[in-house]
Amino acid sequence: MALRIASLLQRQQVACTEILKRGVSSTSSCSQDGGWFNKLLVRKIEPTKESHSRMLSDKEVIYELQTHNLKPGTVAQYLKNYDQYVQEVKERNLHLELCGSWTVGVGDQDQCVHLWKYDGGYKSIDQAKRLMDEDTVIQNLLSDRNVHLRSRSNQYLLSFSFWPLVTPRQGGNIYEIRSYFLKPGTMIEWGNNWARAITFRQSNNEAFGGFFSQVGRLYNVHHIWCYSDMDHRKQSREDAWQHPGWDEVVAYTVPLIREMHTRILYPNHFSPTN
Repeated sequence: MALRIASLLQRQQVACTEILKRGVSSTSSCSQDGGWFNKLLVRKIEPTKESHSRMLSDKEVIYELQTHNLKPGTVAQYLKNYDQYVQEVKERNLHLELCGSWTVGVGDQDQCVHLWKYDGGYKSIDQAKRLMDEDTVIQNLLSDRNVHLRSRSNQYLLSFSFWPLVTPRQGGNIYEIRSYFLKPGTMIEWGNNWARAITFRQSNNEAFGGFFSQVGRLYNVHHIWCYSDMDHRKQSREDAWQHPGWDEVVAYTVPLIREMHTRILYPNHFSPTN
């Protein structure tokens, strides 16, 4: 659907350009006063004296999203190592908690994704790093893990204030992480639209977490959804289109996106949410 809207937007833009060349009056559908085409354009973001993070998130909690790309054939050894690492972190007072751990099933293969939560903001991150740097057991686990990795990356994220709190799920679910890379300067516009959109995606309790990057690749948004299976995913996404206003949200947000991709995730055996 997003591709159809983008294609339609492109065709409408070409049509409006031709109309404007012919000197159409301000009452046309391309006018500055409104019209279908104007609604699809990225609206102007007004200057603000508050940071985007302060306006979009009201929690003193930092999330870390770790992405590990594994050497083929090493997943079992890697997960055994990571399980032990999680247990060691639990035993230490690091204000650090694992919220979810998954292996990618559809998307980037031989990849694992982990979501950690730091209570206490960046002070907790600084403290945890100092303690882990001095901890021989944890450093040995990190060193042993490296032999299984092809590459890795991480980001510090904030949770959107209008998304539900991240809470454990039970019942053998699958998860989907949809990652959006936005045009710089459009994060507030994205938040304004999704504060409305999230109300359309609550009937099946599929909203797990919504985040935006603070450190790492910027203007990156991650939405994580929880489904009982792939058919539940299909039904939930189709149900959203039955809500009046969902189509407008899609139309408004598509022009904000520079790149997007999605992955289906399966919980690892030590994940606190499954």
